[in-house]
Amino acid sequence: MYINITKSETGDNKGSSGALVHYLEKENRMKPENGMEVKPERWFNGTANDIKPHEVRTGIDRNVAKLGRDDSKFFLINVSPSQKELAHLVSKYGEDGAREKLKEFAMRVMDEYARNFKRPGIESHKDLLWFGKLENHRYYGHNDREVKSGQKRKGERKEGRQMHVQIIVSRKDITNKIKLSPQNTSRGRNKAHSQKLGQFDRTAFKQSGETLFDELFDFERNLEDSLQYANTMKNGTAQQKAQMHTLTELAGRHPQGQPLAMELALEVSQGMFESVGEMLATTVGGAAELLGMLLEPIHEGSQQNPIEEEERRRKRKKKAQSRGVRR
Repeated sequence: MYINITKSETGDNKGSSGALVHYLEKENRMKPENGMEVKPERWFNGTANDIKPHEVRTGIDRNVAKLGRDDSKFFLINVSPSQKELAHLVSKYGEDGAREKLKEFAMRVMDEYARNFKRPGIESHKDLLWFGKLENHRYYGHNDREVKSGQKRKGERKEGRQMHVQIIVSRKDITNKIKLSPQNTSRGRNKAHSQKLGQFDRTAFKQSGETLFDELFDFERNLEDSLQYANTMKNGTAQQKAQMHTLTELAGRHPQGQPLAMELALEVSQGMFESVGEMLATTVGGAAELLGMLLEPIHEGSQQNPIEEEERRRKRKKKAQSRGVRR
C-alpha cells in the first residue's frame, strides 16, 4: 500500500486548487477506446458521490480563512494499492465492486488522517473538507526510465491494474477555523504541547492505512510487502536489517509463520532487539511450537550469519559508491 502526501501534482498548493482539479479530470476528458463509452468517475467525499469539479474547486478555494498568501491552502493524498492488493479486491468484489470498495477505503483513510492530528473536534473525515477522485490508470511520464530509454512514450498507459484514489484535502477543517497541516512534524515541549501544535506523524498515518486495508478486506500481507519491512531495509541499522532478513527467510520457508514474523517485525522496526538471538528468544508460550519450526535450517549444510551477511552487503554498497565517486 502506497500512501503519500504532497503539495499537488501541479506543483503549487498556495493558490487556487483549480489547476489540480482540472488535472485530475484528465481521464474524463479522454476519448473512449474501441468506441466503448466509459462512465465518468465523479468526485466523492463520504457524504456525496456525484460532486462536480467546480464544486470541488470552489469548496477548497473558499475554505482559507486567515491563511496568508504564502501558506499552503490544500494537500494531495495519493492512496495507491499494490498490484497484489488490487487483485485481491477484484477477486473478492469484481471490477466494479473493487472501485466502490476502494472509495470506501479512502473515506476510512481520511478518518485516520483526521485522528492523526490528535486535535479536539477533529475525529473523523466528517470534520475535514476533502474530495476524492478515483483514477483507473497511470501514465508514463518524462521521468520514467522506460520513457528515457525509448521503450515507452510519455502519456502511454502503464501495464497492469493501476486503480488508485487522489484526495484533495483543505488546510482548514470543515468549519474553516482550525489549521491542519501534515507538514507539521515538530514536537512540542511535552505531549500536551505537541497535541496543541497538531503534530502529524506521517509514518503512523501510512501504517494505519496498511493495517486498515488488511483488516477491512481480510488481506494476508507478506512481511516483504509491509511498510515496516520497507522502512527498516531503507533506514534501519545493520542489526535491524539482519533481524528483518532473518524473519523473511524463516517465514518464507514456513508460510504459517507469517503472523508471528509480522509481530516480531513491528518490534524490530522499533529497535526493540539488539540481536537476532534476542529477537527469537522473545517468542514464548503458545508460539513455542511455531518457533521451533521457524528455527529449522533454511538451507542444508552451513548457514550464513545474517548479521555478517548484512554487514558484507553494506560494505559492498559503500565500496561501489566510492568507486562511482572516483570516476
